[in-house]
Amino acid sequence: MVEGQIHIEDSVIKAALESVPDPEVPVLTVLDLGVVRSVKLKGNTVYVDLTPTYSGCPAMDTMAVDISQALEAKGYQAIINLVLSPAWTTDWISENGRKKLEEYGIAAPLDELSDKRALIDGDRVVKCTNCQSTNTKLISQFGSTACKALFQCEDCLEPFDYFKCLK
Repeated sequence: MVEGQIHIEDSVIKAALESVPDPEVPVLTVLDLGVVRSVKLKGNTVYVDLTPTYSGCPAMDTMAVDISQALEAKGYQAIINLVLSPAWTTDWISENGRKKLEEYGIAAPLDELSDKRALIDGDRVVKCTNCQSTNTKLISQFGSTACKALFQCEDCLEPFDYFKCLK
């Protein structure tokens, strides 16, 4: 199992969590994003440890409510616990989540070195989600949310978000 990914034995609980979208990137579920750190079932209560993508993330309250509602709809009581350590990293985004990002038009995070090369040095390593060209340029360090940067492809001229690497 990849670090950051968890195994959920109960298929009903897993299905409930797979139905909860990230409020900022709704194509991803909370499981795709890797913010669900652990799930424990005791009796009829599901204990979920949730790690924010960054401290102060405004979506965490919404995620906690949505997770609780999804589990309660399946007949469980939910207790959500916010866990800050270890800190979330983009390495925890599942492979399926990375594919969903690309299909949605958001470039998935690169490794840490390539990310710095793209965001600081201006290297053309971020691939356009429309035409797959790496002839792209940074437009803004911040895209539609703080965790994304705005790029533009110089071949097809499409703007697109790049999900920054966070370690």
